[in-house]
Amino acid sequence: MLLALELASLAQAAGEVPVGAVVVLDGKIIGRGYNAPISRNDPTAHAEMMALRDAAQNIGNYRLVGCELFVTLEPCLMCAGAIMHARIARLVYGARDPKTGACGSVLNAFADPRLNHHTEVKVGVLADECGLMLSDFFAMRRAQQKAS
Repeated sequence: MLLALELASLAQAAGEVPVGAVVVLDGKIIGRGYNAPISRNDPTAHAEMMALRDAAQNIGNYRLVGCELFVTLEPCLMCAGAIMHARIARLVYGARDPKTGACGSVLNAFADPRLNHHTEVKVGVLADECGLMLSDFFAMRRAQQKAS
């Protein structure tokens, strides 16, 4: 999760919402990503999506069976769907997202028994650090908007 926080800092430095993600297989990092939808003009360029793409390219398979995904913010519905399709075994996230979180906050995509893959979810790892980075970012953004 510490590396995911470092990646979130890269997103923030680029003017993006500070979210970072890391994919791990057998204790080794195989994928990294951070938010980049603004800079890439791509609504799917969330940290999780970028990390999943990186991992899939690195192992040569779109299925990431046995992998864990560490992300600083609770994934949205789009990312939860990608996590499910990639067959991620375990998701670990820091801060909850009460507006768009799809892994327990607004809804829980992995709890629906009708779906064919159910990723294990661990919530709250370094939640304070992850949440503080996000709240500081949005406070700064609001202050900038007020000043202009």
